[in-house]
Amino acid sequence: MALMATRTKLCRFLTRTLRPESSAFNFNGSMRPDPFHCSFSSASSAAAVAPQREPMGLEVLGVKDYDDYRRSLYGAITHKALLVDAVGTLLAPSQPMAQIYREIGEKYGVEYSEVEILNRYRWAYAQPWGRSRLRYVNDGRPFWQYIVSSSTGCSDSQYFEELYSYYTTDKAWHLCDPEAEKVFKALKTAGVKVAVVSNFDTRLRAVLRALNCDHWFDAVAVSAEVEAEKPNPTIFLRACELLGVKPEDAVHVGDDRRNDIWGARDAGCDAWLWGSDVYSFKEVAQRIGVQV
Repeated sequence: MALMATRTKLCRFLTRTLRPESSAFNFNGSMRPDPFHCSFSSASSAAAVAPQREPMGLEVLGVKDYDDYRRSLYGAITHKALLVDAVGTLLAPSQPMAQIYREIGEKYGVEYSEVEILNRYRWAYAQPWGRSRLRYVNDGRPFWQYIVSSSTGCSDSQYFEELYSYYTTDKAWHLCDPEAEKVFKALKTAGVKVAVVSNFDTRLRAVLRALNCDHWFDAVAVSAEVEAEKPNPTIFLRACELLGVKPEDAVHVGDDRRNDIWGARDAGCDAWLWGSDVYSFKEVAQRIGVQV
């Protein structure tokens, strides 16, 4: 009860002080309209997205003030565990989504241009997904079948299977930080527990294996399995439970202010914004107190 009261107090404080903003795009070719976040890797896609604004009040509540507030709640700030977002932080698509949808789709009769595919994709992704609050349930096939057919006008099952399988391979993805392996080894040696926390379907585990980085992590909390998507604090609490640590002893790193930063803080975790608070996993490790 005391822990819940503390988290509620922190949440109310942050809600009064800052207004979270959310970027609109990201994923393996996907777009995450609020509250699902995503950012495309292509320049043409990025140009279509308005720049992310700083939340109101950030100039009033600086990092030092937030750290002081956490100390008032939990005492000394400790980072016994690291939670890491997947797409946009740990890994990224290697090619623009619309390019892959078109290239693979050409032999199945897809005639739309990349611009048309991207626009249709954005429209489809923004539509309500039945009565479910979760888009990614288990392997996410029904959702992605709808997205692919809506984006390309092609409902060929062989096309879908080829495209769906492509996004489990190392051709589709690359690691964002080339020094990541060295850093995660150092964290493990130092006794810091690490988990991936991601809004993804169950293919994430195959993706991590394909990139040969699955052994870096002590746990994986994927929304399709937890049945809760960021910014819901449930997925962060589940990750901490899997690691055997208290939320206040964990820090989450992700690239979306609303899904990653505010979701983690609502769960009681510390949180750093990738590309703003930290720019590499080496910097993350150093802030935790681990030398690489």
